[in-house]
Amino acid sequence: MLDVSLRAGVSKATVSRVLNGTGQVKESTRKQVFKAMEELGYRPNFLARSLANRSSNSVGLVVSTFDGFYFGRLLQQASRQTELHGKQLIVTDGHDTPQKELDAVQMLVDRHCDAIVLYTRFMSERALMSLMSTIRVPLVVVNRDVTQARERCVFFEQQDAAFQATEYLIQQGHRDIACITVPISTPTGQARLMGYRKALQKHGIRFSEERVKNGDSTMTVGHQLCQELLESGVAFTALFACNDDMALGASKALHQAGIRIPEEMSLFGFDDAPSAQWLQPALSTVYLPIDNMITTAIDQAIKLANGEDLEPIPPFVGTLLLRESVAPGPFFQPGRKTSK
Repeated sequence: MLDVSLRAGVSKATVSRVLNGTGQVKESTRKQVFKAMEELGYRPNFLARSLANRSSNSVGLVVSTFDGFYFGRLLQQASRQTELHGKQLIVTDGHDTPQKELDAVQMLVDRHCDAIVLYTRFMSERALMSLMSTIRVPLVVVNRDVTQARERCVFFEQQDAAFQATEYLIQQGHRDIACITVPISTPTGQARLMGYRKALQKHGIRFSEERVKNGDSTMTVGHQLCQELLESGVAFTALFACNDDMALGASKALHQAGIRIPEEMSLFGFDDAPSAQWLQPALSTVYLPIDNMITTAIDQAIKLANGEDLEPIPPFVGTLLLRESVAPGPFFQPGRKTSK
């Protein structure tokens, strides 16, 4: 900066004001400074500036993993929204463990991010509240309902969406409905299974452990668990897979067993993966608005960083996308009203 000030014939403070866009600087002086920078090949050291200003003009984002279309959509939208605010996005992986997520958050704090968005599957509400109160950077949580900080959490009504999907199958005349869960150790897995169970309960259908298999969200395991359900001999006319990848794996197992979808088996997924509409027949599923969720999280985090007052964020809800993979079951009643 000293070299630039000498070349431009201005003070070092003037160079600083030009770089930071602060204070009153004449247009002719600004052009002199930029010309001197170009002649000297000068580029601002943003790390040094962030250390001095305790701000890097960036937003940190911690995700559980980089795998899958879901996080691809999330990252794309997070990048677009951060750029709209004139900031950079710094992304890191929490490796799906609370300790790694804590380490990732601390790394972003050390980099002087203006705000941090944390997508977590496993961290407890108590740990999240402790984190919010101890770090100096504003934190917004995605995928968890933090009841004590509703203005700092963006979450989806997992249980209600699973309830709607299962109830739709019931309204289509299915009573023997199997379920393949996402990892049951996660709040998401537990909520989706509970939605399935509550729909059965509402309609007086006995819950059967034999019809439930705990999965891991992959096509391979969806295929394997559907095979296990078929080989077990347990009767079912519909299958609710708690994510689309497992539904795709299950569809192959059904095809290999000579079972036609939807004529002999109805199939319902969750998440609306890009491949869902291209399955033959096209997969009925639940649309999860992750684009809107991460947009809201980025906006809320930046408001926090700016010291603005915040209102609690209403939960996001799912939408049933009814395609071709569900047909009326043995108890279907023509003319009966169904919810969508």
